[in-house]
Amino acid sequence: MLPASIRPDGHLRLIIFDCDGVLIDSEGPSCRMLARELRKAGLEISDDDAVGRFAGKALTALKEEMQDQAGLTLPADWPTRMQHALVELMQSEAETIEGAATMLREIAALGIPYRIGSNSSKLEMDAKFGRTGLDALITPQQIHSARDMGRPKPDPAVYLSAAKSQGVNPQDCLVLEDTETGAGAAHAAGMACVLLRPLDLPATSWPGLLRIGHLGEFVPLVKRILRSQGQGT
Repeated sequence: MLPASIRPDGHLRLIIFDCDGVLIDSEGPSCRMLARELRKAGLEISDDDAVGRFAGKALTALKEEMQDQAGLTLPADWPTRMQHALVELMQSEAETIEGAATMLREIAALGIPYRIGSNSSKLEMDAKFGRTGLDALITPQQIHSARDMGRPKPDPAVYLSAAKSQGVNPQDCLVLEDTETGAGAAHAAGMACVLLRPLDLPATSWPGLLRIGHLGEFVPLVKRILRSQGQGT
């Protein structure tokens, strides 16, 4: 069953990709770095546990969580300091998710515009895309940063901004996400969403949310959507 917003009576006009966990494999290195810094502040957490706990969260939200729930005292500029550290980290450790470059080329060949909507800053995404070579497939004009907007996911602002910049309606957009935080932002924006997550792992579901277990499944799904709308062969 296709999401309501992209059924045969709809039109798929824009795909919006999350960055981390969808195009760039940076969650592991980023969360481990944050774990090291938070252990210095007194948090007892392993690197492995940090990935599950921190993935997909904005730095400002993480700071509030650590102060409110873990009782840590963090300086006011902690998110900014961590942001600078993450940019440096990504310049040396960012890698692509397997199949990401091929997928972007295939989506472009289908004639569907795409944009990036991420909680990462533009500086951080520039470092990630430059390190991995995805900057050959993604222009600065296609990048939208929820952090730079000051409205991180699950606020839908970054996705709505991407749609507005492309000149399309939210209901004509399809988002590819890997976290429930991001999927929630897509849902709040009124957009259909595909959640990239191993199918044996739990996830919230709602009308308009589809799931795939591997990035290689995304383009065939998009082709099926286009065929259902009479836009593809």
